[in-house]
Amino acid sequence: MSVQTLYTAATGMNALETKLDVIANNMANINTTAFKKDRANFEDLFYRQLRLPGATDADGNMTATGIEVGLGSRVASTQTNYGQGAFQTTENPLDFAIEGRGFFKVVDPAGGDFLYTRAGNFGINANQQLVLGSSNTGWVVDPSISIPPEAVGVVVTADGQVQYRTANSPTLNTAGNLTLTTFIDPDGLLKMGENLYKRTDASGTPTEGTPGQNGIGFIRQGALEASNVEPVQELIDLITTQRAFELNSKVIQAGDEIMQVATTLRR
Repeated sequence: MSVQTLYTAATGMNALETKLDVIANNMANINTTAFKKDRANFEDLFYRQLRLPGATDADGNMTATGIEVGLGSRVASTQTNYGQGAFQTTENPLDFAIEGRGFFKVVDPAGGDFLYTRAGNFGINANQQLVLGSSNTGWVVDPSISIPPEAVGVVVTADGQVQYRTANSPTLNTAGNLTLTTFIDPDGLLKMGENLYKRTDASGTPTEGTPGQNGIGFIRQGALEASNVEPVQELIDLITTQRAFELNSKVIQAGDEIMQVATTLRR
């Protein structure tokens, strides 16, 4: 009856609210360094089987189709699009963009937890260590790289070699090597905020390697990776989600009106 219509349409509205939240988060992070946009996936719910496919009729003939009534939809998952974002040239020697697959590995100096990021806006802390540019926590790059105070120029090669020169010597000195980490299933990473990800059982064991080798991306110095959110596409998704929400509300309104008609028939 129309009572089921109300519940079914409500599940659609609830799922669309979640999609709207995902779109809002994408739009809010248009300017977030190396942000990867999300997508909400939907799935249908259970079905009331009024007649199963292949059932026999009164004459013993097998029916080709059945009678099934769906009970709505829900959000099955949210998936992240790890597509490459555009490169923004900054000319800052401590800005690194990853061209291809991989994450920078950083460690919390307080707790020792390893986290991963695509954001390459780095700086140097008071201990001359290379750290992620965060005002909340001094996330130190792992393996640790120290650049002495006498360094007047920092050069990072595509394969991650960090070198510097001093005012007294033009010869490049090696400070360390940046590595990149890949995962079998990046969708399994847990988003922690602050452009950071944490490994889970779903993401698989992290594989650390040299940039440019075994399918790992390269490092581009003096640039940052921009968000891969496409404003036009998000605007289209926003409009279609809004219209779908309105249509589901119309279904609820129609079901309510049918129930009113049915109740007045007994008077």
